[in-house]
Amino acid sequence: MKTQSPSAITATRLRGRVSRRVAVGALAAALLAGAATTGTAAADSGADSKAAAEQDRPELHKAMQAFVDAGFAGVQLRVNDQRGEWTGSAGVRKLGQSAKPRTNGSFWTGSVIKPITATLVLQLVAESKIGLDAPVAGYLPELGLDRRITVRMLLQHTSGLFNYTGEYFDDGTVKPGIPATGDAWLTNRFKTYLPQELVRLALSKQPRFEPGTDQNYSNTNYTLALLLIEKVTGRSYAEELQRRILRPLGMRDTAVPGNRTRLPGPHAHGYYRYQDAGRQKTVDISRQNLSLLAGAGDLISTTKDLHTFFSALNGGKLLPPELLAEMREPHPKMGYGLGLFVQDLGPNCGTVYQHNGSPPHGYGALMYSSPDGKKTLTASVTWVDEVTRGPAKDFQKLVDGLVQEVFCGGRRIG
Repeated sequence: MKTQSPSAITATRLRGRVSRRVAVGALAAALLAGAATTGTAAADSGADSKAAAEQDRPELHKAMQAFVDAGFAGVQLRVNDQRGEWTGSAGVRKLGQSAKPRTNGSFWTGSVIKPITATLVLQLVAESKIGLDAPVAGYLPELGLDRRITVRMLLQHTSGLFNYTGEYFDDGTVKPGIPATGDAWLTNRFKTYLPQELVRLALSKQPRFEPGTDQNYSNTNYTLALLLIEKVTGRSYAEELQRRILRPLGMRDTAVPGNRTRLPGPHAHGYYRYQDAGRQKTVDISRQNLSLLAGAGDLISTTKDLHTFFSALNGGKLLPPELLAEMREPHPKMGYGLGLFVQDLGPNCGTVYQHNGSPPHGYGALMYSSPDGKKTLTASVTWVDEVTRGPAKDFQKLVDGLVQEVFCGGRRIG
């Protein structure tokens, strides 16, 4: 993910290692030792508990528990494969309490919404309402966009447009944008932004590179994609999402929150820790306003609904074959296609498609699928975050371990 300008998060860490490593730096932010009481993994306690018990998978319990042992507050996991569906959770739902996260509780997904936004755009391409290689300026002339920027460039992050949540460079320099991380974000976490406001801020800044000459993860691209969808259809993004994806697939627990700040139903809590007058304070940030990531990171969902979407997408139910193939064609720099990361797990495992995510702080989501959509991994983690994002030194190893168990039968990646 990388919704908070996750250069510190997903995209940046992917460079140079996408083919073998997991593109999830975004979550790497928060290994807080002692942040939560360690809990043991628990299988789903609903109507399917008997089936879950019959296929108990200690290797998945162990992989989840490793997150908690490393300092994450809680994790919920769903795996669908040839053995059926398995769900489990570890850690705690809320600091100071012993209850574990619900295995289908709601959470902020962050950039997991990007392949959903890309799917909506590509459906309009399939209907000849949008040209994939047409200038975006032809659809949104009021914004004064560089006419060299095409729809494909938005979805592929090759437009060069400034990332409105800030640009992070390899030499350590930063060009700030809207406060999307740290103490400044905490103060403004309930502020409402309009998509046009976000885009105009980005367009007021110097582009990172000439259109089509490089690749850099930018939330601006996907907020522009949202505006494109709305302009072409004459309906809101939320309406198109309901009409084209959520309702047909029965994804009843997924929604674009708008300026809503509360997660619905049972949910795990994320936290942010900061210093105030020399004293350490920890704030529950399960309430936050994600309008600052319109079309790029503003989604509420569950592990079940994410499985439903990603399985349907990769199973060929949402796009015609030629456009699904376009979506999966990676640009060599980041291994990113049109809304998807393409990850090679090696000769013993093959390829998976994935997009992970994290809103500004405290929450993270994982979403992986085999090429045929028959094997998926969806998960959410929560933690006590801070401005430094924590040590994160073991995060990649933890995710690798989980992916190994699900897609490689425990065989080492790379």
